[in-house]
Amino acid sequence: MSASNMSDPSLLRGLTQRRFGRRDALRLSGLAGLGAALAACGVQGQGTQAPASAEPDAVAKFWNGKVKNGKMKFAGWPLYMDPKQPELKKFTKRTGITVDYDEVIQEMGPWFAKVQPQLSAGQSIGYDLMVITNSFQFTQFRDSGFLAPLDHSKLPNFAKNAGAAYKKEAFDPGNAYSIPWASGMTGIAYDESKTGPITGLKDLWNPKFKGKVGMFSDIQELGNFGLLSVGADPAKSTQDDWQKAADNLKKQKDAGIVRNYYDQSYIDALGSGEVWLTQAWSGDVFQKNISDGTNFKFIIPEEGGTIWTDNMTIPVTAQNPVDALMLMDFFYEIENAASLAEYINYVCPVPGAQPQIRKDAAKLTGDDKDALLDVADSKLVFPTAEEYAKLHYYVAFEATSEQQQFQKTFEPIVLG
Repeated sequence: MSASNMSDPSLLRGLTQRRFGRRDALRLSGLAGLGAALAACGVQGQGTQAPASAEPDAVAKFWNGKVKNGKMKFAGWPLYMDPKQPELKKFTKRTGITVDYDEVIQEMGPWFAKVQPQLSAGQSIGYDLMVITNSFQFTQFRDSGFLAPLDHSKLPNFAKNAGAAYKKEAFDPGNAYSIPWASGMTGIAYDESKTGPITGLKDLWNPKFKGKVGMFSDIQELGNFGLLSVGADPAKSTQDDWQKAADNLKKQKDAGIVRNYYDQSYIDALGSGEVWLTQAWSGDVFQKNISDGTNFKFIIPEEGGTIWTDNMTIPVTAQNPVDALMLMDFFYEIENAASLAEYINYVCPVPGAQPQIRKDAAKLTGDDKDALLDVADSKLVFPTAEEYAKLHYYVAFEATSEQQQFQKTFEPIVLG
């Protein structure tokens, strides 16, 4: 998406009349390879060697004897759902299942570290459903046997309504352990009143913005932008490329250009003027502009940006897995997927949500109607092939040793 694409009304309007509120940050995608033909609400995964799926009898073994208990606990991210939880109330009314929803996940590394001891000991982590990113930690969760294999005979809405791309994810073949919650893009957000026009990654290295640039503390996000900054395609990058990227990021840091390495708090730093331009997740800018009436811009850099997805998973020690699986499928009903997309404004895995949002808008008038139409028309919620053409998936690792080397290469930049 070039700067000229930012006439996207969903970003440029204040939309202060109606707060859809959004979640804060999404992470990483393990989807492999961008296809030429992309669904309106999906991305095509193909190509790389896939990790092993669940054993053929794993589903039967796990789900044998499991029953609905009428309650469950859901671990999510901040602002990842309307605080009034309309979808959960609808689910409870229909099924009788009560849902205790907690915004307890801030970053994937700390979350894995928090729950790993209990999972290793075969103990409940206190949650039956958790939304995790397909990052280093997704691989750790999966390969450690911490994720329950999904019974797809109980996921008919996913089978019917999910975009084809979301059934071909290289990080989880056949959606053995996960189905997407939402996806999104990593680019640059900026305050044009302070920076003037911003076009690419080179602006994040520009000395005139010394002390006013934000970068992510997430090693995958930081490292992949470093790779794009030196002209490397993350998906095809080598360890030599990683070192060149790390050297370039270190130059940026040593020159005093970077104010800080942020988690999702970067959007507040942008709002306060602590930073003027920063690595950013697509939905956050939409959220900030709507909630606060700001006019921050978001671009996919001319050198390229990245794409990621977050995923619903069931911990293998979940006490109420049947209830959790029912909720997972509930969010793949078109009306519920549309309701969620209207609120969080990240890339939606259900193509049918786009016309549904337009139907919802038709029931409204004035600013409320315009606001919903802006969501339906937003390229940040339903990207086009033009947007996807500039997006890259992340470095794919065939072995844990490669993951460790990648982290070892880029961690000193954040921690040093």
